[in-house]
Amino acid sequence: MRPSREEYESLIYSIAELSKNIQYSDLILIPAGRKLATAEGDIHFANDIRLVVREALDFDLDEWIKGYGYVVYKSDERQYWYDSQEHPNDPSLQSTHPHHKHIPPNIKHHRIPAPELSFTSANLPFLIQEIDKEFFINE
Repeated sequence: MRPSREEYESLIYSIAELSKNIQYSDLILIPAGRKLATAEGDIHFANDIRLVVREALDFDLDEWIKGYGYVVYKSDERQYWYDSQEHPNDPSLQSTHPHHKHIPPNIKHHRIPAPELSFTSANLPFLIQEIDKEFFINE
């Protein structure tokens, strides 16, 4: 179900409540009209883990996330990222087209399907859970 701009704004500004490992967030919603907005900023976790978020949003549409980029860093080293850039000629990504994840080795060109991501529901809760599992499972 598509959230209202106010509902999504509430999620963004309470994002630290989704994980005990989040230290702080400078993620903001930047309105670009009554129904258009951009979400931008970083979510800072313990152990120098950071999620950089960029989303283009249109709350009038069923596919309300129009595009995104999510990058996970440990210190200044990029660990992996998700983006919605289309790769129609890569058959390995067709099952979740255009959603995919860039992973090592050769992070720029090594892409795998990302079935957890969507244009129709908030991606941030999944991304935070993934970071918790990957970087904080034993804590």
